[in-house]
Amino acid sequence: MENIKQIIDSLGLETSLTLDEIPKIDLYMDQVIQLFENKFNESKRNEDEKILTKTMINNYAKGKLIFPIQNKKYSKEHLILMSLIYQLKGALSINDIKVTLNDINKKIINEEIDIDIFYSSYLRLTSQNVADFKVDIEERVKDVKEEIAVTEKESSAYLEQVLMISSLVHMSNLYRRVAEKLVDEIVVEKEGKRQK
Repeated sequence: MENIKQIIDSLGLETSLTLDEIPKIDLYMDQVIQLFENKFNESKRNEDEKILTKTMINNYAKGKLIFPIQNKKYSKEHLILMSLIYQLKGALSINDIKVTLNDINKKIINEEIDIDIFYSSYLRLTSQNVADFKVDIEERVKDVKEEIAVTEKESSAYLEQVLMISSLVHMSNLYRRVAEKLVDEIVVEKEGKRQK
């Protein structure tokens, strides 16, 4: 696990689609796909992975994750929503994403939200999350090494990796479960039910 810093550096964790990178003009689907592929290319796990495809975009539209497009073109607001969807789909189901973004879509249509301000807040938080993550991962590596030293007679790089993977997945599951409960609260509030 000595190469953990190299792994972290190779992930492109700081990569986000910034407001400055979103064109002021509406884009056709192929242009949207190209923009996302170029921007998030380094964050792909392997070369075969697709960041965004026509099928994905069509599914987002059919599933009402994004508000309807005009004249086969996607606005800045659509691109912001697709950027959010790209991040959310790593942990949430498509249905949970729909619930999460439903009111934002409505607010965009009704011009009740300054999506630039909202998205800027999101970008600031993601930047802070990456900084926090880098500190946390160093602590986790240290904790895993200490656990292995206490429990194993011989140091094993493999067991260290398995313990680290398990710890990271567990932490990821904890965050995902909290996010899912927050989505459930949106549903409860929409249905006007009181939680028990």
